[in-house]
Amino acid sequence: MISRVFKLRMWAPVGVLTSLTYCLHQRRVALAEPGGADDQNPVDRSLLELKMVQVVFRHGARSPLKPLPQEDQVEWKPQLIEVPPQTQLDYTVTNLAGGPKPHSPFDSQYRETTLKGGMFAGQLTKVGMEQMFALGERLRKNYVEDIPFLSPTFNPLEVFIRSTNIYRNLESTRCLLAGLFQRQKEGPIVIHTDEASQEVLYPNYQYCWNLQKRTRGRRQAASLQPGISEDLKKVKEGMDIASSDEVDFLVLLDNMAAEQVHNLPSCPTLKRFAWMIEQRAVDTASYILQWEDRESLQMAVGPFLHILESNLLKVVDPATPPSKTRKLYLYAAHDVTLMPLLMTLGIFDHKWPPFAVDLTMELYQHRESKEWFVQLYYRGKEQVPKGCPDRLCPLDKFLNTMSVYTLSPEKYHMLCSEAQVMGLGETAPGFTQVRCVKHALSSPLSTLKVLRKGKGSD
Repeated sequence: MISRVFKLRMWAPVGVLTSLTYCLHQRRVALAEPGGADDQNPVDRSLLELKMVQVVFRHGARSPLKPLPQEDQVEWKPQLIEVPPQTQLDYTVTNLAGGPKPHSPFDSQYRETTLKGGMFAGQLTKVGMEQMFALGERLRKNYVEDIPFLSPTFNPLEVFIRSTNIYRNLESTRCLLAGLFQRQKEGPIVIHTDEASQEVLYPNYQYCWNLQKRTRGRRQAASLQPGISEDLKKVKEGMDIASSDEVDFLVLLDNMAAEQVHNLPSCPTLKRFAWMIEQRAVDTASYILQWEDRESLQMAVGPFLHILESNLLKVVDPATPPSKTRKLYLYAAHDVTLMPLLMTLGIFDHKWPPFAVDLTMELYQHRESKEWFVQLYYRGKEQVPKGCPDRLCPLDKFLNTMSVYTLSPEKYHMLCSEAQVMGLGETAPGFTQVRCVKHALSSPLSTLKVLRKGKGSD
């Protein structure tokens, strides 16, 4: 079954990626001149041509996944999910091979939780739809108006779209596309999804047995750690939540963020401890997944990094037919995706990714030297990736950074397999005898407990 699934993947062979990376390095060595990319003199941006854009984004604002155990709860009324007219756009959902949409176990499970007011858990709201529309408009300004890179109307030959098979993500993508192309399209809009058991757009505990083993029991243990334990007790007492109730900083932050973005009356204790709750949520998730462990990061986002890397290398390879590449790649993901991605790139800001946040990766080629460069943006702001001399990063240096964590499908399967875990001996969950990443940062996992039960992500 595993081998059959991997045959359907459109990931480049490891040998091809290695060869292309080496060629890029050799080209840069041959073209090294005074005033080049590695010198202090900046690259003349007027000589750069944009070749491809990849955008990884979190869905828009939603209702909380788990209500707090309080008598006086916030009301989530159906009016909050009315669809703004400007966001309406038809689309089709298929599997990765273009076949029927896979079954999604997530949304039916979210519907089992009805919040006070009538809404279900995890529903995209009008606010969330407007956030995604605004993100689409920002992308339109960047790549249609300021730079005539994309067509002003949707063209399926220019855009590839993939999303996790969760309704709020599919609908968030619809709203983004409506803003980006102003509801104009020249062909059908197709959003590609994968089976939940094989999804790589979030850390997949259902598939990756090794990752599941490492994190088992750590969420509960995190709340008992010094500092976290005392602060959690303080917040729960201020909210009259019993110490025995299963409420940790991840649940607190999930409710707090949802209430704040919708301007709903929130508990005064949540408001008073807002900064501390966010920081402790990051600390909690960091403890759960032990992000200083390179292998944990690899299992969390290694396959997704491989996809992003493959897209870059296909454009760079002159042998790639035009039909096999797109100008724009859109990936609808989650906070559990973005945080480890940011850490592997060395640009994590220790803050929880807000709703509708985006990580944008631009690929440029110099018109004269023919060198390739990558430019990263997070929340619309330029970033300097780890290992890069400047915001405009030579592609070979950027690929070197990614290669530390990128996993091919075969390596991912091997690392996640039970046989690999058994080879770790008596190593405690969350700790393995591998090289640690220097100055690695923590990454929150908003719904780790849900994910571990196979119920999706944030």
